[in-house]
Amino acid sequence: MMITGIHTSITDPGVSGTSAASFANPLASSKAADDSPFSDLMTDAISKVGQLEDQARTTVDGLMTGSGVDVHQAMIASEKASMAFEMALAVRNKAIQSYQSVMSMQF
Repeated sequence: MMITGIHTSITDPGVSGTSAASFANPLASSKAADDSPFSDLMTDAISKVGQLEDQARTTVDGLMTGSGVDVHQAMIASEKASMAFEMALAVRNKAIQSYQSVMSMQF
């Protein structure tokens, strides 16, 4: 659940690099993913999680100080950050589980 904005007409503003064309042709988006190493993808994902957490913190601070932030905006930003963190945690847990599975194999 990667999390950034896109500037096309039919996209989800909370999902990075996802447009109607990429849903219609999933192989086109996988080709772009093959061009960059896995470590770069993970680094980008972790930095985006941090950005969402910073954005959530900023909106909640704006709500608490009364600087024109709606409760809805603060809740949406907080939930986006929470969901992104939970997804990153699930990916980490799955990677650790896979590593432990490989290490327990006997040849």
